[in-house]
Amino acid sequence: MTHPRLVIIGLDCAEPSLVFDRWRADLPALSRLMAEGVYGNLESCIPAITVPAWSCMMSGRDPGELGVYGFRNRADRSYGRMVVADSRAIRFPRLWDILGQAGWRVVVIGVPGTYPPTPVNGALISCFLTPSTEVEYTFPPTLAERVAAWTAAATPGHPYLLDVPDFRSEDKQRIVRDIYAMCNQRFAVATALLEEDRPDFLMLVDMGVDRIQHALWKHMDPHHPLFVPDSPFADAIYAYYRHVDAQIASLLARCGTDTAVLVVSDHGARPLMGGVRINQWLIEQGDLMVPTLPDDSTSFDQVEIDWSRTRAWGAGGYYGRIFLNVRGREPQGVILPAAYERVRADLAARLEAMIGPDGRLLGNRVFTPQQLYRAVRGVAPDLIVYFGDLSWRSVGTIGGAGIFTQENDTGPDDANHAQDGMFIWHDPQRPGGGRRLDKVQIYDILPTLLSRFNISIPAELRGATLDM
Repeated sequence: MTHPRLVIIGLDCAEPSLVFDRWRADLPALSRLMAEGVYGNLESCIPAITVPAWSCMMSGRDPGELGVYGFRNRADRSYGRMVVADSRAIRFPRLWDILGQAGWRVVVIGVPGTYPPTPVNGALISCFLTPSTEVEYTFPPTLAERVAAWTAAATPGHPYLLDVPDFRSEDKQRIVRDIYAMCNQRFAVATALLEEDRPDFLMLVDMGVDRIQHALWKHMDPHHPLFVPDSPFADAIYAYYRHVDAQIASLLARCGTDTAVLVVSDHGARPLMGGVRINQWLIEQGDLMVPTLPDDSTSFDQVEIDWSRTRAWGAGGYYGRIFLNVRGREPQGVILPAAYERVRADLAARLEAMIGPDGRLLGNRVFTPQQLYRAVRGVAPDLIVYFGDLSWRSVGTIGGAGIFTQENDTGPDDANHAQDGMFIWHDPQRPGGGRRLDKVQIYDILPTLLSRFNISIPAELRGATLDM
């Protein structure tokens, strides 16, 4: 067969400390790639979340340039319209587009930000944003029939899983079964496409690492506030990393000795200490006005807000997004444009001074989009907050008691994201000898790969070309 020139295996949320240190000896495929290549931590974008991180990596552009600040974004300046950022939000070419234009045959499987599917010079199977396999989720559309056949052979009785259904639930055994099925399907489809389509480039992203860590971190980590001692799931995350390692070994066995390989994650993972009820805090600070406070914790969308007296409100998620109510910008804005920067700086200072439940500074990091990004497109948050530097998440509910909570507004969740993901680069043409390379950013991936294969690098990319 004709061997691919480049294979990228994305492991969403793979944590470098687990791969490089704690479990390295038990991950033979990844360990070999490290020993013969170059590896290290990969600093993600801010915010360090799946959407937009994979698109930042593959386009070399930051969230502000993309106009994508999270999974859901404000559609306009109204108070209620949030829309999912899908492939239509990405206006810059990504790696597979550039390679396709250079004549490479490409295969793209499950990379976040690829639904709805777009034409490529080869084959594309869209990502977890896809509603179901009942919609068009492949390019070309006829590829779906082949995917169904390969899936039936790999996991009899399981339809092709675009994601783990209801992965935030208490049915942990079912979640684990679905995670394994999804992983096996993804690698089986990748193997079939390698053998039948003989692409020059293949990229797949496994979402299972992310899903199993969010579902089961407290079962393995004694430092988690809700640690479950003697849990039957104590080794579940470890076992899954081992399983993925074996799948990687099997896939790479079908590649040639001249195939370059990148294993990469979009961010890392850490135990989730709890949630900060951002809107409840804003109410106590006098920035958010609610005529009647609900007795019980209630979704922000279901609470009446007095916008005529509200200065700020927030959204839940792995990081905090805070929006200011500016006159002439929002429908009932109250902050004068001339006072905007002063009000924003004051709010940022108060967030940085937030005291945690132990009476100490929580350690919040607060950013403005203008500090982070080279451009600010779309409707960006006015402030981006890492509560406890990502050890706490943002919870948007209103009502009930307290600012800090162990409840989550989207269902059970054991882990938050960490700023650093990981990369392992194995290039038979340029052996790395096990070198560890630090201070690598997610934006460096695209220009470095293009340079390696002597492909023209688009102007104005954010990242640097690394010596790997």
